[in-house]
Amino acid sequence: MKALRVLVRRPTAPPPFAPAIQLRVAAGSIALGTLATLASAFALSWGEKFLVPLLLGIITAYTLNPLVAWLESIRIPRAVGTVVVMTGVLGALVLGAYSLRGELQTIIGQLPETAAKVSAAIEQVHIGTPGNLQKIQSAATKVERATAQAAGGPPATRESATHVVVDQPTFKLQSFLWAGSMGAVGVIGQAVMLAFLVFFLLLGGDQFKRKLVRLAGPSLSNKKTTVRILDDINGMIQKYMFMLLVTDLLVAALSWIAFRWIGLDNAGAWAVAAGLLHTIPYLGPGATAALTGMAAFMQFESISRALIVSGASLAIATVVGSFVATLMVGRIARMNSAAVFISLLFWGWLWGVWGLLLSSPIIVIVKVVSQHVDRLHPVAEMLGE
Repeated sequence: MKALRVLVRRPTAPPPFAPAIQLRVAAGSIALGTLATLASAFALSWGEKFLVPLLLGIITAYTLNPLVAWLESIRIPRAVGTVVVMTGVLGALVLGAYSLRGELQTIIGQLPETAAKVSAAIEQVHIGTPGNLQKIQSAATKVERATAQAAGGPPATRESATHVVVDQPTFKLQSFLWAGSMGAVGVIGQAVMLAFLVFFLLLGGDQFKRKLVRLAGPSLSNKKTTVRILDDINGMIQKYMFMLLVTDLLVAALSWIAFRWIGLDNAGAWAVAAGLLHTIPYLGPGATAALTGMAAFMQFESISRALIVSGASLAIATVVGSFVATLMVGRIARMNSAAVFISLLFWGWLWGVWGLLLSSPIIVIVKVVSQHVDRLHPVAEMLGE
């Protein structure tokens, strides 16, 4: 019998140029991803004037929707409930501003005198004490002269500085008032448009939710996923806004107590300003400390009292932000603090103050969406604790 020969095929080795092809494909993917990221950032920056009011309107509508839904549950039509809620919110804002109008007018009237006193104090600190730049220039002149004498040449002489007279533009009160009035008209116009946007979003109710569910496709799993995403976003934003309301009210109350105990005039107006500015992370408490410090220096004419007022403002914001806000945010979204801070830097760089204000809701929405989409689970893992 002939021996049977078993032919075993050896696995063919990949061609020697396969790793190079893979590297080229990976480099191309990275380049496309980088270009897509840059294009997205440019589009977000370009659409700031449209996207910022839209996001503010959506977040405000999510916040006020439970009140409208409660009125609807007690047999009040949604249109009437929307009008009642919007009228109540706008009325509360107008009433609060009207009740503090006297203190606000006093603060605004003291601004020129405060600026003059602060500038005079800064000048007194610098009078008679040469700055570091002058000291460095004097030392450099002495070294230059000593080097020239050691080389046997004539001592170096400093050329007289040439004074250039620059014509300063004259201040025109009419132009200043016109620019200020146009800025105020723009702010009022944006506020009116935002109010209308919130009104129509509340009036629509679940209309957009139903449309998004229909657009998710015929698959029942896709519809369920879309419903869960929208419900989670709704719940997260409402909880976050409730946390923001609690912390701002707490900052305002503690600031009012501290300012009244120190003896700062117009403590109520400054406390309200501290609560409102606390909405803006990091930048808001710093602005509050600076403004209240200037007001204290204007009143007491003492740097130590001004530092006490600024320190109290910063201490209150730090305690409330570090303990109360961190505890509530941790229970609400389970967010990674580093990811939240990076989001704050990005949106603040992109949209300025509005980016700082909207960064937390945006990152919460991104986390909720990434938790329910399989391909985005790595993003949810990065944002989570």
